[in-house]
Amino acid sequence: MRKMRTQRAIAVLASVLLIGGVAACGNSDTGGGGSKDDGKITMGFSQVGAESGWRTANTTSIKESAAAAGIELKFDDAQQKQENQIKAIRNYIQQKVDVIAFSPVVESGWDTVLKEAKDAGIPVILTDRSVDSADKSLYKTFLGSDFVKEGRLAGEWLVEQKKGATGPVNIVELQGNTGAAPANDRKKGFGEAIAANPNLKIIASQPGDFTRAGGKQVMEQFLKANPKIDVLFAHNDDMGLGALEAITAAGKVPGKDITIITVDAVKDGMQALADGKFNFIAECSPLLGPQLMDLAKKVHAGETVPPRIETEETTFTQEQAKEALPNRKY
Repeated sequence: MRKMRTQRAIAVLASVLLIGGVAACGNSDTGGGGSKDDGKITMGFSQVGAESGWRTANTTSIKESAAAAGIELKFDDAQQKQENQIKAIRNYIQQKVDVIAFSPVVESGWDTVLKEAKDAGIPVILTDRSVDSADKSLYKTFLGSDFVKEGRLAGEWLVEQKKGATGPVNIVELQGNTGAAPANDRKKGFGEAIAANPNLKIIASQPGDFTRAGGKQVMEQFLKANPKIDVLFAHNDDMGLGALEAITAAGKVPGKDITIITVDAVKDGMQALADGKFNFIAECSPLLGPQLMDLAKKVHAGETVPPRIETEETTFTQEQAKEALPNRKY
């Protein structure tokens, strides 16, 4: 009898240990984000911040598209700081997400953390902005606009408008964040385009950090330091909208006394264009979410994707803005 009780106790203990072991394995599997067995893709996404209407629309597109695609999204706002993005990416690596995507605050300084993701077997997708790295194997693809082209389109429009000018045309430039890809590239493209007309001169160029407050503050400085400004080229709509306040406060008429060219084509910028306060906008679409989720599924499945995927965009004059505004999604 004692022997039978002992055998039963051993059997019960073995069952408890077996159940405990299964539970422990289950907890280990579900604790690592993308290591779940439910087949759902987990994406870690680090956003630059919320500095503009464009960025807000971009974030909304990504969140809504992830939900529609059935992708679990872990979202982080870097608040315009590279160190915050690096920390977020490392957290995603520790959580063992399936895919990492991010829009880099600046171009340089990413090789170390991207190598960590590569070593962990987690594919990386760059969105909106690229990185300056010689090792292209550190990320699978870059989805975004051609910023040089945007700057060039803005410059080419200005060259056409001022082709009959006999005297100097003084241009001031509101740049984006120092070191950011769109700031570097838009400046490059614009400069290359206006070189075709020697009368077009950039007399001042300074970062406004892609914000309305920054655009207003820097434009105030430009107006105080330069009595004759003919053209403003702002690297995004929000800085241009901030500059409108400074221009109006200085007693000048935006769109007439000063020709204003911007990039983005968000709704507020398009309204300013339709109202005659802006003169020309080169579009930069923020609605990258659907394409990003499609790419995430492909790289997770091991499919080969193009190293560079460009978004489709256009340009707008004042009349074109009036036509497009009623159906504008952002």
